[in-house]
Amino acid sequence: MRNHDYDLFVIGAGSGGVRASRIAAGHGARVAICEESRVGGTCVIRGCVPKKLLVYASQFAEAFEDAGGYGWRAPEPAFSWPKLIAAKDREIDRLNGIYLQLLENAGVDLHMGRGRLVDAHTVEVNGKTFSAEKILIAVGGRPWVPDIPGAELGITSDEAFDLPQLPGRVLVAGAGYIAVEFAGIFNGLGSEVTLAYRRDLILRGFDDDIRRAVEAGLRSRGIQIEYHTAPVRLERADGVIEVTFSDDRREHFDSVMFATGREPYTHDLGLEKVGVRMGPGNRIEVDEFSRTSVENIFAVGDVTDRIALTPVALMEGHAFADTQFGHSERPVEHANTPAAVFSQPPAATVGLSEQEAADAGYTLRVYRSTFTPMKYTLSGREEKGMMKLVVDAQTDRVLGCHLVGPDAPEILQGFAVAIRAGLSKSDFDRTIGIHPTSAEELVTLRQPVN
Repeated sequence: MRNHDYDLFVIGAGSGGVRASRIAAGHGARVAICEESRVGGTCVIRGCVPKKLLVYASQFAEAFEDAGGYGWRAPEPAFSWPKLIAAKDREIDRLNGIYLQLLENAGVDLHMGRGRLVDAHTVEVNGKTFSAEKILIAVGGRPWVPDIPGAELGITSDEAFDLPQLPGRVLVAGAGYIAVEFAGIFNGLGSEVTLAYRRDLILRGFDDDIRRAVEAGLRSRGIQIEYHTAPVRLERADGVIEVTFSDDRREHFDSVMFATGREPYTHDLGLEKVGVRMGPGNRIEVDEFSRTSVENIFAVGDVTDRIALTPVALMEGHAFADTQFGHSERPVEHANTPAAVFSQPPAATVGLSEQEAADAGYTLRVYRSTFTPMKYTLSGREEKGMMKLVVDAQTDRVLGCHLVGPDAPEILQGFAVAIRAGLSKSDFDRTIGIHPTSAEELVTLRQPVN
């Protein structure tokens, strides 16, 4: 490997790329990484982290409302969007600095600029070429915007974090996790929010009970949800955006956010030139060791045909480095990957949905509890939490766990270990609950609903 400038060159300094480069360097490899934007990637700079900060900010309005039921009386609260964005920016700058320091401490060379493959062992960055024995593609994804007239008048999640002011009336186009999260953020901070979706229920791909529970929570907070419609034209009109919908209606909004999906950032990388095989949606096809169709070129994270989640990219990057440079063969396992939606109310899931389990041929027992979280009993908030277990009736193994309600993501992380370990429903039943908590519902479910 010493015939090349580096043992490993990583294109993309997001979560997966940084983790892979650091671990590989720790194994003694000579490593370089390139990045055209800011080190940290989507999650740190314009995704999970700033989004969660905005979610926290938006939840204070609800907390102020609920406080009266607990005896609190406070002046009318006032919110400043510029102060929130400035605070968010300071935190992102801090994290960006940490990522830069991590690379430096690991001895990884950072080259700023977009990397492109010249051949299977050569990467060009800003006119300079570097050779490497192995190359890792970790460029992630970017928001996809529909090709409609006036689409340039809208924004995506990338721009939402840096708006100069909070829009008064917002249209969110889409109904995936990004759409419902930002609908909750804007609504909680005081915007009037409409969510438009061309299908019939939000959060496609999640368990149907999660989808219905989150939908009810969004509606109860005043978010208007319109199904079987989508924007087909955007135009400027007297300082606002006039949106024409697929059903010929026209409405005015201060901002239109496209949360209509993401696509791999694979354009102009030179992948086709060197023979890297692409699958549907221009996603790079890889095997269980993250190897592409070219033996020495690998890919991890959202750019691949696997699961687009930050912790998954971290795991893939770590496993790649251990396998290729740590003499420890680690295939990537994606089964029972937990996930959360930081909607309002929040949701979390791990394992198979009821429909997925049925489609896979399992005979099922389904346990479900719908209840008022204790937090809401004095505040008077009329919102139900939901907890659900999907169980294989023949083996008693818990196949899936699905939650909606306060702290659902925090609760699910521990139960994800149980699902991953293959524990049975009787294991859950033998576990003593912590009272009073919402989480105890998962170990006190006794009667199946089917």
